[in-house]
Amino acid sequence: MSLCLMVLSLNSQNVEDKKIVVIDPGHGGTDSGAIGLNGIMEKDIVLSIAKAMVRLNTNTKSDFEIYLTRYKDTLISLADRTRLARNLKADLFISLHCNQSENPKARGVEVYVKARGGNFLKESVLLAYALQKQMKTKIGFESRGVKYGDFQVLRETTNYCPAFLVELGFLSNWDENIALISKDGQNVIAIELLKLILN
Repeated sequence: MSLCLMVLSLNSQNVEDKKIVVIDPGHGGTDSGAIGLNGIMEKDIVLSIAKAMVRLNTNTKSDFEIYLTRYKDTLISLADRTRLARNLKADLFISLHCNQSENPKARGVEVYVKARGGNFLKESVLLAYALQKQMKTKIGFESRGVKYGDFQVLRETTNYCPAFLVELGFLSNWDENIALISKDGQNVIAIELLKLILN
């Protein structure tokens, strides 16, 4: 059974009762994503943050349900990630990533929305700006701005629900690397993402 069908069959009651948020931990499996200081891999960091979001959301008994596009270190195609969001009739889609640069001083958070058009582009842009503000004021991560990108995960979701892709910081920057690999740092980021969803 495919991931989409499995989730739908096991959680149909929850889908009917609650708002649906799909969190997409980028990369996975043979695709490590960015590799930061001390060999830290993007795919592991974003999965840890996504799982923290699920755990914290379960503990708070919120009125929305979180589904992940992957729950372990596997490579899921971009088409399957967006198909899951559409099949679940998601109310929000967030793709989590980390950045990397040859310049160790590069730092900050970038949030991407669909380059052009889409039924939910305006809502996506507003959420992107709100997240930038939260990450700066609550965590202290610098803002690198809201940008427009032609990413497949945004092209295939923004017509169905608000969607954005966030680069949560640079694994090549010492301070941000420390924040991103620590459990406390991951929990703080997860909490701010949950606050954005709640608000």
